[in-house]
Amino acid sequence: MNVREVSAEDVELEYVSAAGIRERGTLGRLRPVRFEWVRPERRFPAFRGQGDWCGWHWSATCGGHVGYESWLERDRLMLLELDPLVTGMSSQPFRLSWAGTDGRRLRHTPDFFVRRADGTGPVVDVRPDERIAPDDAAKFTVPAAACRSVGWDFVRVGTPEPVLMANVRWLAGYRHPAGAPPGGRRLPGGGAGGGGLLAGALRVGDQIAVLPVLFHLLWLRVLAVDLEAGLLSADTHVRLAVVREGGQDAVASSVAASG
Repeated sequence: MNVREVSAEDVELEYVSAAGIRERGTLGRLRPVRFEWVRPERRFPAFRGQGDWCGWHWSATCGGHVGYESWLERDRLMLLELDPLVTGMSSQPFRLSWAGTDGRRLRHTPDFFVRRADGTGPVVDVRPDERIAPDDAAKFTVPAAACRSVGWDFVRVGTPEPVLMANVRWLAGYRHPAGAPPGGRRLPGGGAGGGGLLAGALRVGDQIAVLPVLFHLLWLRVLAVDLEAGLLSADTHVRLAVVREGGQDAVASSVAASG
């Protein structure tokens, strides 16, 4: 199949609905399905000698568990959750199949389907460059072309930057809504005066009580820090984040260092 000629009707999609019913049809016909709510297309196996760790990540965004087949996929789930524009996601959402150039049927199951606040639905594959064999190329190029034909983004992501990921893992420990401050999203007296993280907490009150709330607000992107500049510490600069009008996008400085 010529990738430039791929259409949504050339690719078959198979998924398992939230009710547990297996459905099948062309990508074009099934595109309107809310794939962020479907069940995983396949199970997450666990066995002796397994190379990757499978499991379930509790997502504050989804209010439930999302499966992963490796720690890299788990890390990417956390990064997706940190995006304020993401409103839902599912793992192993569907299986795509199409006729190869030799007539054989090729199949591929993407790792995640993501729903954004604007209604768009990116499809995400998690695979580092070094783990893609030449024979795997069609498993990414054809699905990417088919997804683009129905208005979906198709992205392949690899290993995130270590400092960023270490900070995100830490903040993910404070993702549960129970960490929100009483009465809304603002710390009494402010916790983001352009100074260090610990100083901001001390301006509010007892650091033991305030720091968990501050970390929760960092997770929500109500407060902003540069997550790639270095590991979070007492001196990390914190400030209020800003969102562009209409909620279409978080400003680029939402994770930039405070001035």
